[in-house]
Order: sequence, then C-alpha cells, then structure tokens
Amino acid sequence: MANLRDIRNRIESIKNTQQITKAMKMVAAAKLRKAQDRIIDTRPYASKMQEIVARLAKGASQDNGLMQQADEIENILFIVVSSDRGLCGGFNNNLFKKVEKRIETDYASYKKQGTLSLITIGRKATKHFGKHGYTVVDEFPGFFDEISFGKTAEIIKSVTRQFEEAEYDAVHLAYNEFQSVISQNRLIEQILPIDPATLIEEDSDEEEEFIDYIFEPDAESILQSLLPLHVQMKLWKAILESNAAEQGARMTAMENATENAKELEDDLRLEYNRARQSAITTEISEIISGAQALQEA
Repeated sequence: MANLRDIRNRIESIKNTQQITKAMKMVAAAKLRKAQDRIIDTRPYASKMQEIVARLAKGASQDNGLMQQADEIENILFIVVSSDRGLCGGFNNNLFKKVEKRIETDYASYKKQGTLSLITIGRKATKHFGKHGYTVVDEFPGFFDEISFGKTAEIIKSVTRQFEEAEYDAVHLAYNEFQSVISQNRLIEQILPIDPATLIEEDSDEEEEFIDYIFEPDAESILQSLLPLHVQMKLWKAILESNAAEQGARMTAMENATENAKELEDDLRLEYNRARQSAITTEISEIISGAQALQEA
C-alpha cells in the first residue's frame, strides 16, 4: 500500500489538474459563444446566396466554368479543415477517419497513382496527413489563431483558378459542422464543380419556385459573378462551423476531464483514509503490546 505522503501528493496533483481543466472549460465556453454568434449571423446569408445561385443556375442557358463536369476525373483535391490545438476529444480523429474511409472507398486508385491531393487547414490535419503518406500540396497551420475572411478567400481563389485551369477535376471539402455543444456532424461535400441539383434545399418554399424574377443585366452575367463568391462562402461557412464545433468539443472534453479527476480524487481520499486508519491501528496495537510487555516484566 502506498504511503500517506505519496497519496497526498497525488491528491494535490489531481486538484491542480482540476483547476486547469475548469479554466480551459470556461475559456472554451467564452470562445464558443462568440463562434456561435458568428456562425448564426453567417448561415442566413450563405443560405440565401445558395438559393439565388440555384435559381440562376436553373435558368441559365450557358455553362459556367465552375459548373462544367470533366469528361474524365483524373485529379482529385480534398480540403480538410481541422483544429490547431488538441484537448478536444475525438473532434479531429473522427473527421480524419471519415476522410480516410471515403478516400479508401472511392478514391484509393487516385491515391495510389498520386493524383489525389490535400490542402490542410489547421495544425492537426497538417500533422496527421503528412505522416500517413498523403500528398499535401498546401498547408495552413495556425489558421485559427486569427480567423479572417480574407485568408479564406485567398485559399479558395487559388483552388478555383487551379480548377478552371484543369489542374483538378473535382474538389471536396471535409469539416465538422456545429450542431450542439456535445454533437458535431462530420461532412464531406463536393464544392467544385458546382452541381445545380445539390443547391436546391429540400425545405425550400414551393410557392417561391413559381415566382418569375427579372434579372438585370441578365441571369448569366449575375451567375458569372456570384459563383466564385458562392464557393468562397462555402469554405468560409465551413471554417466558422468547424471553429464553433471545436470549442464545443473542447468544452465537453474539459468537463468530462474535470469529472473524471473528481472521481479519481474521491478514490484516492478513500485510499488515504484507509491507509491512515491502518497506520493508526498498527500504532495502537504496538502501544498495547508494549504496555502488556511492561506489565509482565
């Protein structure tokens, strides 16, 4: 049985750990509130943008470069959005597993041939896929230290240009969508080429479909201008969703860590009390034995 000093030291260490996890939970909660506000403000704009693009694409008479399907898919690009920091449970690993399973199921031959590339946003994705034999053509560690639309737009503008120049035939985006503090939805979406059929939301208003809008100067010109912005908004929304999901996952992980530390502390206190009681009993027995020996002498 461990001595009393060792048990006391372990209890103090666990109490210090509890203070750290509590503080990290509070920080994550504060960041989560800000992240939620940003994503809630962005969702209506992104949704309306998608609705307008869907309407324009449906009535457009000519194909746009961002909507043209390649005759043969030869080069694939995945954009994976992770976190920069850990201590957020299975937030990153669950997403990585889904991406790897999707690649193994649908694009294993592309990976083997070296025609599957990745762009990683966040230190965790950069580290993980760099170690597992994937071709990472660009990486953005530390991206979430200061989130900005400008940096996001630069990334997707470069990808869009490469897609239009036929360097990539399809671009997929993988990220964690925020649902609640304890729940994230791991998504893999094709963002290029844009498929008009996927832009129409299932819960869209049927009466709205029959409204005939007049566009000025014309639908094709407006669509030409809006499609690049629509793709930028897809990545920007994914960045904000992932940031909010990360803070929620970290908040939950730190709460669980605090509870586990409390349970461990209770177990150690019980062990400490048992060891102390045993030591006291031993001392009393020794005193009684000594007293009896003196009486018999």
